[in-house]
Amino acid sequence: MSDTIQGQKLRPKFKISKYIKSVPFAIALMLLAVAMLDPAQLLDVVQFAIRAFLGTLPFILFAVLMIGYLKATGSESLIARAFEGREIQAIFLAALIGGLAPFCSCEVIPFIAGLLAVGAPLSAVMAFWLASPLIDPPTFIITGSELGWAFAFSRAGFAVALGLLGGFVVKLIGKRGAIADPLREDYKASTCGTGKFKGKPNWKFWTEAARVNVFRKESTTNLLFLGKWLALAYVIEALFVTYVPAQMVANILGGEGILTIGLAALVGAPAYLNGYAAIPLISGLLDQGMSLGAAMAFMIAGPVTSIPAMMAVMSLVKKPVFAIYLIMAISGAILFGLVFQYANGFVG
Repeated sequence: MSDTIQGQKLRPKFKISKYIKSVPFAIALMLLAVAMLDPAQLLDVVQFAIRAFLGTLPFILFAVLMIGYLKATGSESLIARAFEGREIQAIFLAALIGGLAPFCSCEVIPFIAGLLAVGAPLSAVMAFWLASPLIDPPTFIITGSELGWAFAFSRAGFAVALGLLGGFVVKLIGKRGAIADPLREDYKASTCGTGKFKGKPNWKFWTEAARVNVFRKESTTNLLFLGKWLALAYVIEALFVTYVPAQMVANILGGEGILTIGLAALVGAPAYLNGYAAIPLISGLLDQGMSLGAAMAFMIAGPVTSIPAMMAVMSLVKKPVFAIYLIMAISGAILFGLVFQYANGFVG
């Protein structure tokens, strides 16, 4: 009898609700819906998502290997201590680097996960997080050639300014509640269960079996966790690209005025366009009479809070931190759109 009871305790229970709520199930359900309702588009949707995911995969691999190395060597505490007493400098540096980093809104996620995992202050992470998706060298050149160099330089300046704004807002809020511990519990549970090594770091971790095991476990769990959420984000982006016509966005954002600037920021938040595809759309809207301020608001809000970006952010951090991220992105887009509109109106 005891063996039977013990066997029952050891036998894993199948919970259908767990699988229904899983990310792979959500991806499969979306693709199944396309296959049933619009089979002609299924291949295009899958190919778009795969290409986008493969484009981000090198960044994911680099980031998860970095996290695994830091955990296995026991050096994450050294990095966390490096920020102590230098938070303001870290915010400025993160905003500047973010404004130059060649990462899109999803490619930056693995690096954000790594920074948070090793104890970097959320204020500096937020500065990098907000600034990085807005501009990079190729986007800067394309923006300048299509929309003018004044627009390109202003967008780069606003990227750094948005990072600084978000970083210092988080610093002012202080280390309370979710701000002090920003990572979601399910992320920590899946990636942070191997413990920490105390004492002097061992940079040659492969000489100890326990550290090799930590490296293997941390790298694998981070790869699976980040990979599944980014895969879901890219499937959703593929659906938006396929079923939301660009002309619809053009019809909504045409026109001038302060109200249009706010609307551009709100519409830019769930924008499905990547940084390159949005530029010719904005160029066409400007030709149709869209204000420069609304164009800038759309270009700031879109990359930071697009559907894929928000999905990735929600997979990492708790709701209050996500709310700060979203509020800063949209309010910053409206603010800098108004600044850009006023500056051009004043000069012109």
